[in-house]
Amino acid sequence: MSLKPGDAIPNITLPATGGHSIALPTLKGRKLAVYFYPKDNTPGCTQEGQDFRDLHAEFARAGVEILGVSKDSVRSHENFAAKFGFPFALLSDADEAACKAFGVIKEKSMYGRKYMGVERSTFLFDAKGILRREWRGVKVKGHAVEVLEAAKAL
Repeated sequence: MSLKPGDAIPNITLPATGGHSIALPTLKGRKLAVYFYPKDNTPGCTQEGQDFRDLHAEFARAGVEILGVSKDSVRSHENFAAKFGFPFALLSDADEAACKAFGVIKEKSMYGRKYMGVERSTFLFDAKGILRREWRGVKVKGHAVEVLEAAKAL
């Protein structure tokens, strides 16, 4: 299963930083950018988080909530968010429920070894909870700015 533009936000609840859980459908009423990344504290994932952090005020002015999602534990997310001052929630998808619903688990290769992992992807929902844009196989450089521009156009 893979989400595509025009689909409603999946009915998924995940544990998040800040000691609570977030049910994605409860975020209707505001625009939502959900970005999936492979692993806390790795260079690309750190840069992506910092880019969203640095544009957070502009996303907020555009009425957009940002959520980061990976398979790391909430504890790992808490440390990662604190270390880099992320002002948005990071969600733990240890059982891959969200990863599967969004279709971001892909075969990857490192040092010739193939494995299944999270493909860096971002999904932009409008205030009605409908997917309007998706980015798959994301390259970090310039990505957060591109998402912000798309969000402003919604």
